[in-house]
Amino acid sequence: MDGDGDRDGFEREYRRWRKPSRKRLAVVGILLGNLAYQTTRPDHIDLRFGLFVLVPLALAVAWMAITPRWWRTLAGPGGISVHRVVRSRGWAWHDVYDLRVEPHPAQRSADAQSLTYLYDNDGRRFLLPHVDDWQLPDLRAEIDELRAVAAVHRGMAWEPRPGVEARIRRRAGHRKAHERASIGVVLAFFAGLTYLLWEVAVGDGPHPFLLLLCAPLAAYALLLPFFRLLASRAPAHT
Repeated sequence: MDGDGDRDGFEREYRRWRKPSRKRLAVVGILLGNLAYQTTRPDHIDLRFGLFVLVPLALAVAWMAITPRWWRTLAGPGGISVHRVVRSRGWAWHDVYDLRVEPHPAQRSADAQSLTYLYDNDGRRFLLPHVDDWQLPDLRAEIDELRAVAAVHRGMAWEPRPGVEARIRRRAGHRKAHERASIGVVLAFFAGLTYLLWEVAVGDGPHPFLLLLCAPLAAYALLLPFFRLLASRAPAHT
């Protein structure tokens, strides 16, 4: 985090300055290396089917490893903004409902244990890149100070509003449904991949498009409405 200032014209810039832990990088490297070895063995699977899996995976890993270097969060008298590789988005302070520190959904596999989210007046949630306890030693104190300084430019107190809180809870339920449906997609993909490898091994004609694309999409289409229905019936927490 760079920059400081007074309540009349403060500036904050949050970037990644700490690198991922070596232990986590080593674990990811071992897993990916083993996957690459197993899917490219001539006696295990045809190379063209191995590349069908490895190329998209390699591109996704490269994207996740490189792009965070360009991500940043900026805060100043006019509001707060998020800058990514291909898109930027900003909010005036009066459009910001709250800034909240929340647990990382993948605490065991991530360096950051807590993340910071911006909630707008419609209850929508947006992640603030690098505003976390991995980049900031005292994250909660930083957010408290940021909220206090921003209150001068916001023109209103940081007070809860029942209508916005209701929308936040509703969106949280939809988000949880999406996450659970996505897990179903991943399970369907790996189940299809396992069956595809078996088909190749026994000499049957493999159907990668059906197993690796159509089946996961069908799983998502079925699971998302189901989990949304469960979320809508869950009791609201105040």
